[in-house]
Amino acid sequence: MLTSPSPEGSLDPRQVHDADPSSVPPAPARDNRFMVMVISGLVAVGLGVGAAALPVPYVIESAGPTFNTLGKDGDKPVITISGHETFPASGNLDLTTVVMTGGPKSPATIFDVFRAWVDPSKAIYPEELIYPKGTTAEQTVQQGEIAMETSQENAVAAALRELDIPFEQRLTVAGLSDPSPSAGKIQEGDRLISINGKSITSMSVIQAELAAAAGAPAAVVVDRKGTQVSETVTPTKNDAGRYVLGVLLASDFTFPFDVRISLDNVGGPSAGMMFALGIVDNLTPGDLTGGKHVAGTGTINADGAVGPIGGIAQKMIGARSHGATMFLAPAANCADVVGHVPDGLQVVKVDTLADATSAVERLASGQDTAGLPTCTNN
Repeated sequence: MLTSPSPEGSLDPRQVHDADPSSVPPAPARDNRFMVMVISGLVAVGLGVGAAALPVPYVIESAGPTFNTLGKDGDKPVITISGHETFPASGNLDLTTVVMTGGPKSPATIFDVFRAWVDPSKAIYPEELIYPKGTTAEQTVQQGEIAMETSQENAVAAALRELDIPFEQRLTVAGLSDPSPSAGKIQEGDRLISINGKSITSMSVIQAELAAAAGAPAAVVVDRKGTQVSETVTPTKNDAGRYVLGVLLASDFTFPFDVRISLDNVGGPSAGMMFALGIVDNLTPGDLTGGKHVAGTGTINADGAVGPIGGIAQKMIGARSHGATMFLAPAANCADVVGHVPDGLQVVKVDTLADATSAVERLASGQDTAGLPTCTNN
């Protein structure tokens, strides 16, 4: 309860009665303005706290946990192979992750953004750069799961191809680009059989043929609902300067044995390369790492090509904080690597699974790794 302030000293009652009434100061009154100020301040604080708790259109990336593809996730091995001889593997081939705050799944607040802004280990992006407008939480989860499943299949294919273990890959047309040189000739659902007389066993066969022909028309045979159809398609160049048929392809694999990857609560395609390395290590005698601690990131396709990912600065921080001394980074991410490498971490740039395997083998053998390719400003 608010009370009027007491006088600084006490007065003798007799002095009060003897004094001139006009000289006696009136008793201090309650200041209503002060009460209004107090209430207004409390309301402003409440509104400020409420506003700060509202979601803001930003996404924050932080270093997440790492998972050793040669070890376990909880009580389950990350990689389990049955139907083929395997070999015990030690050391670490860590896949790295980022924690995303913001977006449809977990909206960020202004407090989250402020804390990230003063923390150099975190990155802040406008939400629309990460999630297309209108994306729901359910769609985000579903897309992450599909990307993870695809990356695992590609990792198995890339590892087996690296080890010269045969398997079957069927390429089916999932759609056409817009515009497409194949429009009116190749249809969604067609399975590619051959190009210029060569059996299509992988994407690399198509790419090699188109590159060798340097834009000349290509003879393409497809299986359309059980009937083989021959078409001639004149390829065009894409933004990367490669000749393409303008078709979107989906792969369907048949592997000679079973490879299962178990990893909970992780989505997206960026673990592909590290899964492939883990599979290679499990299928070959000895330790690929020589007991060393290696981490990395990168997408992978069935031909073993390593592609770029997001959040690499945070992934390098997470890798080093969990003990890694070498980090395998996609060459396409080099611009994001330079200037963000933690002390004590050697970053090796890789374009293919073969590059990654060679770098790890060199580290394991005790050879000097200073000559391995790295990211520079040049």
